[in-house]
Amino acid sequence: MAGQKGVSLKEVADKAGVSTATVSRVINSKTVVKGETELRVQKVIKQLGYRPNRVAQRLRTTRGASKLIGLLIPDIQNPFYVDIIRGIEQYAYAKNFAIVIGNFSQNEERQKFYIEILKSESVDAFIVAPFPGMNEYVKELVEEGYAVVCIDRGLANMDLDVVKVDNYQGAFDAVEHLINVGHTRIAHISGNTLIPTTIERISGYEAALNKYGIAIDRDIIVGRNSDHKSGVELSAQLLDMSNPPTAIFTSNNLLTLGALETIHSRGLKIPEQVAIVGFDDMYWAMSLNPPLTAVRQSGFEIGRITIELLHQRIADPTRPFVSIVLKTELIVRNSCGFKLKGM
Repeated sequence: MAGQKGVSLKEVADKAGVSTATVSRVINSKTVVKGETELRVQKVIKQLGYRPNRVAQRLRTTRGASKLIGLLIPDIQNPFYVDIIRGIEQYAYAKNFAIVIGNFSQNEERQKFYIEILKSESVDAFIVAPFPGMNEYVKELVEEGYAVVCIDRGLANMDLDVVKVDNYQGAFDAVEHLINVGHTRIAHISGNTLIPTTIERISGYEAALNKYGIAIDRDIIVGRNSDHKSGVELSAQLLDMSNPPTAIFTSNNLLTLGALETIHSRGLKIPEQVAIVGFDDMYWAMSLNPPLTAVRQSGFEIGRITIELLHQRIADPTRPFVSIVLKTELIVRNSCGFKLKGM
C-alpha cells in the first residue's frame, strides 16, 4: 500500500538496500533488525515521506500481539478453497492471527501483484497454494524471512511446510471403482497439467487402468484449465467421439459441474448411458440427480493443520520442514451404477 505521498514499502526497501520484510520489521519495532540498518531505514522513511499502513498497526494494537497472515488462493470460486479458508480463518482467530486474502485466479502476474501488496501491508507470514511460475516468488519470501506454508501442493526443488491430500490414491480409488462396476472405457478430464495435483491424479488414474490390464487411451485423457467452462467443453469433446467413453472421472468439482451440465443438456442418463465420478465431495453432491460418487478431501482440515504448522514455524523458524499428506475417502453413491464386474 502506498504511503501518504505515493511512496511504497518497496521503494523504501530499494533505497535503503534492504528487503521489504526488513522495512516492515523496523516500522513495527521488531528488535531483530541491527542498529545501523534500522537507522538507515528510518532515514530513508523520513527522506521519502513514507507513511506506514495504519490499518495493520491498529489491528495489532486492538488485538495485542496479533499476526497478519497473507493467504494466496488460486481460485476463490472453487468450493474446495472456500473450505480451506473456513478452516484457516477459524483456527487463525484462535491463534490471534488475522487473515488477508489475495485471489490470483490462476494468473502469474496477479499472484506477483498480490505478493507485493501483502508485503506492503506488513504481513508476518504467507499461506500459498502455489501455481506454475511461483517458485521464485516463494523463494524470495523465504529468503526475506517470512514464514511460509503451502496448501494443496508444494513447489519443486524447495523445502517448505506442505499440507495436501493423497491425490494419487484418491484418483486410483475412483477409477478402480468404475472398473469394478463394469467400465473399461473410462475418460479423464484433468485440470491444468502444470499443476502438481493434476499430475498426481493422472498418475493415479493410469495406475488403476494398468492394475486391471486396461490399455491407456490418450485420446480420452483431456485437460485444459481447472474450471467449469473446461468441464463443459471437454466433456462435449469426449461425448462427440465415434466411440465415446462409458464413464468419466473429473479432476475437481468445477470440472464435474461442467461435465454434468453437458451430460444433462444432451439428455443422457446417469449412470445408464454415462457414469461419472468427481474428485471433491461437496455438500451439494447428495442433491444431484443421481447423487454423485466422489473423492472426499477435507479442505477444512487442511486449513486447521496449516495454521498449526504456521504457528510452529513462526515460533521456531529453524524447525525441520514437514509435508503432511491426508488420506482421501471415496464416497460411493448412484452416479456409477452398482453392478459388480463379472456379475
